[in-house]
Amino acid sequence: MHGFYRRHTFAMNHVVSPIGFVHSCFKEKFAIPRQPSLAPAARGVLELVAPFDQAHALEGLERVSHVWLLFLFHQALEAEPRLRVRPPRLGGNRMLGVFATRSTHRPNGIGQSVVRLERVEPGRLHLSGIDLLDGTPVLDIKPYVPYADAIGDAQNDIASDAPQPIAVRWTEASLQQARAEGSRLGEPLQALVEQCLAQDPRPAYQAPQPERRYGTRLWDVEVRWHYPDPHSITVLEVVPTRT
Repeated sequence: MHGFYRRHTFAMNHVVSPIGFVHSCFKEKFAIPRQPSLAPAARGVLELVAPFDQAHALEGLERVSHVWLLFLFHQALEAEPRLRVRPPRLGGNRMLGVFATRSTHRPNGIGQSVVRLERVEPGRLHLSGIDLLDGTPVLDIKPYVPYADAIGDAQNDIASDAPQPIAVRWTEASLQQARAEGSRLGEPLQALVEQCLAQDPRPAYQAPQPERRYGTRLWDVEVRWHYPDPHSITVLEVVPTRT
């Protein structure tokens, strides 16, 4: 029993520090996919800090296609833990125990995502299929191991399948804007917008009105859209962020 309390005391006083920070295409929380890999065009760079930015810390990682990132929901940290939450997947009006969900309202603010590793450079990892906000502190990197991490008979009756995508359409002007801004950035901006908006980022309990405008920032552009009907989105404008 004495040993248990000694370990418990150590755990309570252990300090966890970030090993790096993510530079992400997502500049706002709104419209970030609720799970990784739902937007393959979502890209970012994990910039490591000393001493983890040394090349030998990443030795061998070039042989891995995907990695697990353990990170902090740094804009959702709370002083008081939530024991029950309202998952968007259930319409935002039903409650579940926090440990039955992937809510951002975690007991220690810790999240995890499996993302594609595009390439490795000294001190940085280039990633895609991410669902992390710009500036996210990363606590650890672990290689994805297919034979151990992909469980064929796994079951989750709460979220058994990916959500049905909503139709995303463009005005002629907004599509030309997206293509021009994507070319300037050297990023698949049109695909990123379509993949993110297809997840229907509005709160599930909210009935969108055609006159209401929604928007978010991706890279350094503002994307604005509306719902001409409850089952589709039309992108209205893709313009550089005003400073």
